[in-house]
Amino acid sequence: MDSAEWQTPKPLQVGSRIAFKAHFLRRELAYIYEIAEFIPGQKLIMRTADGPFPMETIYTWEAIDDNSTRMTLRNKGNPTGFSKIFAPLISSMMKRANKKDLKKIKAILE
Repeated sequence: MDSAEWQTPKPLQVGSRIAFKAHFLRRELAYIYEIAEFIPGQKLIMRTADGPFPMETIYTWEAIDDNSTRMTLRNKGNPTGFSKIFAPLISSMMKRANKKDLKKIKAILE
């Protein structure tokens, strides 16, 4: 993830739109996510409103104890056209990119 820019007024709520730019497979991707569900401290579901392929990203948070929270990230997508051929490779690369992003988030929060 390279950048994120609000497309609708804050605060985050169902219907909010955020434009993201990222590099993936040496290409710049630009897409807009729309918030489909938001339960503060528990769940966030975003779906692409505009972008190279349909995608849904789900974040969940669960308290483990007073000092620890488990965050779960899940991406679902349906490649279209030519990208269908590369779906298994793209899936593997997305997992790797997600792990990298999550490590960065963890470092920032700690």
